[in-house]
Amino acid sequence: MSSRAEVVWLTGLSGAGKSTLAEALAAALRAHGETVAVLDGDVLRQGLCSDLGFSPEDRVENIRRTAEVARLMQQAGLRVIVALISPYAAERAAAQARFAPGEFIEVHVHAPLSVAEARDPKGLYARARRGEIRQFTGIDAPYEAPATPALRIDTSRCNVTEAVTQLLNLLRPAD
Repeated sequence: MSSRAEVVWLTGLSGAGKSTLAEALAAALRAHGETVAVLDGDVLRQGLCSDLGFSPEDRVENIRRTAEVARLMQQAGLRVIVALISPYAAERAAAQARFAPGEFIEVHVHAPLSVAEARDPKGLYARARRGEIRQFTGIDAPYEAPATPALRIDTSRCNVTEAVTQLLNLLRPAD
């Protein structure tokens, strides 16, 4: 597999498996000798985006900043994997517009809300249901699923290995 400087944008609800898949995909690509960077929404919110909340305006800015960092890394020759809820279709389209055709690959990491809530790795859904977190995506804030992603992975129907295989098949250059 040859390294290609592109951005793989994983979008989906909290608990859908974006971070897990981003790290597993990065490990698989590195095993093939590729140079890969992962931009994870939770990590970005601890530093670059720590001044942002979860209002619609702050979410737009979070996506804009992430897309810009991804673009800079991609221009430096890295394959970049973004794991970000990125709930708004218009903002994902704006992120994609920063790249040349073929350099941005949108992947919908799907899990039904009931599955994401049952996983609830950070206890966020429970807090949102109790009213402790406002504007939580999937509860009292919208998530606009991609209409035509390059790939849709339903993590309630496959394991991490199967999902990474699907991603690797998507990323293999055409012969």
